[in-house]
Amino acid sequence: MNALVRALAQSPLLGGATILITALVLYLALVNRRMRSVPEDVLKLKQATWTEKMLKETYARLEKDPINVETTKAGLPPKLDRRYIVTGGCGLVGGYLVLQLLARGQSPESIRIVDFQEMHRRDMLDGPARDVEVIHTDISSPASTDAAFNKPWPKSVAKLPLTVFHTAAVIVPSDRTQSAYRFLERINIEGTKNVLAAARRAGADVLVSTASASITIRFVEYFVAPWRLLTGWPKNFVQQLNEDDFFRPLRPFNQFFSAYAASKASAERIICDANCENLRTGTIRPANGIYGHPTDNTVGQPLNSAVLPSWSYNIINSFLHGMNCSVAHLHFEAILADPRSSTMPQAGRPFSVTDPNGPIQFSDLWFAIEKLSVTPFRTVALIPVQMLIMAYIVEAYINLPSRFPFLKNILPTLKGDIKHLQPALFSIVTHLYATNDPASKSVKEGGLGYRGLMTTLDGIVQELLDWNLEHKGVDESAWVKYRSSVSMADDLDKIGTTAKTLQK
Repeated sequence: MNALVRALAQSPLLGGATILITALVLYLALVNRRMRSVPEDVLKLKQATWTEKMLKETYARLEKDPINVETTKAGLPPKLDRRYIVTGGCGLVGGYLVLQLLARGQSPESIRIVDFQEMHRRDMLDGPARDVEVIHTDISSPASTDAAFNKPWPKSVAKLPLTVFHTAAVIVPSDRTQSAYRFLERINIEGTKNVLAAARRAGADVLVSTASASITIRFVEYFVAPWRLLTGWPKNFVQQLNEDDFFRPLRPFNQFFSAYAASKASAERIICDANCENLRTGTIRPANGIYGHPTDNTVGQPLNSAVLPSWSYNIINSFLHGMNCSVAHLHFEAILADPRSSTMPQAGRPFSVTDPNGPIQFSDLWFAIEKLSVTPFRTVALIPVQMLIMAYIVEAYINLPSRFPFLKNILPTLKGDIKHLQPALFSIVTHLYATNDPASKSVKEGGLGYRGLMTTLDGIVQELLDWNLEHKGVDESAWVKYRSSVSMADDLDKIGTTAKTLQK
């Protein structure tokens, strides 16, 4: 030790570098410690930790009494004599909307799915859902959207009032660049404008759109002053998801955690600002990770991946089952179907919705999949601060061609999951919690009268049960691989890039 001290004394430059490196290592260790921790006030909100006994008892109960669209139809608002257009009806929320409409007695000929993708939900390939018309549509094209909305209806329903459920969107949660915003703008903003215009021309008088609770999320700043981390937490480390931001001016782009959130916020304002006597509008903000089908990003993506590298074991989040999200849309529609509702407090505004319970920890979700899935699943623990540093490097690499255009044809494009490892991802994978307080108020009190159809525990276990029924005893080579909404965004990006190339 004395020899080291003498060496440092003889070389001030080496001594200074050693001190700086030591300080940096200690600082990063402090950041990492905070990233792996949970503030006490958030711990008080979370559900009790899921145990193996609890999971297996829930699984056994749901084997006898499963939760699905049919068994929960008593919790749906009454059937209305209307016809329906569901944009994104092949997806998670849109698909459940179609199934719930059918379950409460709507005829297949009175429902029309408008979607860019083909039907890939296996639970919609038989029964009444197979008779629902699916029109392949690019909502970024006014002509394509108008053609889908204005196609003649069967005579039996042609004169019924029209409701539009707009659930179609592109999800790219990890990118906060302007270039990502321009890509998202085509579907999430211009597409929304096209849907709104087509709805008006088609004579719709109700339009309920799926927004996102991520609109309210602020960018999490982990690299703050060390003395702040010694006594507190990174900036925005804990956030509540609500609708408060809607009642203030729209924030500038750089105050959203990602380009996706900014695009959804703009789209939401477009829908809500359109509210009037002839077309009553509103939005539902799902909070936060939506699950309920193998196509989802929350449960389905880990199931399809088998191995999940993760640094988020400690993170506490509110979750929302797709059926809970879709029933909230139906509650909203029931209010807006009244021609006098345009001046009611519910019209022209968003409502955040979550499962009817407190948030859960990601470790509980991974534990449930590991213990209950018949297909292999395991997590690989990663060091949070190391992944955060890598995220900044990835983001800088992706942004290089926009700063130095000559690099565009030189640098290889990042592909696969690595391109999603960007700093914005650490803002949506942070402690986020929501309540149903505004939405669950009665209609007289200005709410939707929303009641969730299932808890997060029941919803996740039911999804795992359904997965097992599909995969148990099936050879691995025949396992179904589902595409998530994020992978669909990658496909749309490729199509857009190809189209631009052809135009050139």
